[in-house]
Order: sequence, then structure tokens, then C-alpha cells
Amino acid sequence: MFIKVLGAIDLFAAILFLMMVFGMNIFLGFIIFCAFLSLLKGLFILKEDILSLIDLLAGLLLFVSLFFTIFTFLAWIFAFLMFAKGFASFL
Repeated sequence: MFIKVLGAIDLFAAILFLMMVFGMNIFLGFIIFCAFLSLLKGLFILKEDILSLIDLLAGLLLFVSLFFTIFTFLAWIFAFLMFAKGFASFL
């Protein structure tokens, strides 16, 4: 059950990255929420889980996107990675 909640967080972050790519207006609280949860999930890297590095980088990129426009290809890459992680956790 806990793995599915973590996967849902990944899917929310992936949707957020896609919303950035397509230029949609995004609620600021949603960005901060997803960035904070991704950074929190990224702390699992301390347990030597290499996939948590993706969460850590995604959270950092979401926080950076609050102040700067991120490159489209970075948003596509992280959207794909987060969708893959989220989908895999539901299997």
C-alpha cells in the first residue's frame, strides 16, 4: 500500500512536468507540494537506492521551476522517468 502511495506521488510529479511542457497554468501550492514530496522521497538515497536520485533531482528541478523557466527537454525526460517509476510501482 505504501509503495502505491509513493507511486502516486511520482505520477503527480510527472503530470506536473507535462503541464509545464504544455504551458498550462499550475497552482503554486501543487508545485511546492510535489517538489517537497519528491525531495522527501529522494532522501531514500541515504539507503543507497539509486532510483531515489531521480526523485531528488526531480524535486530540485520543480523548486527551480518556481523561479526560472526550465528547458523543455529536461521536463520531458523527468516526466518520462517519473511516469515510468509511478507506473512500475502499481504493478
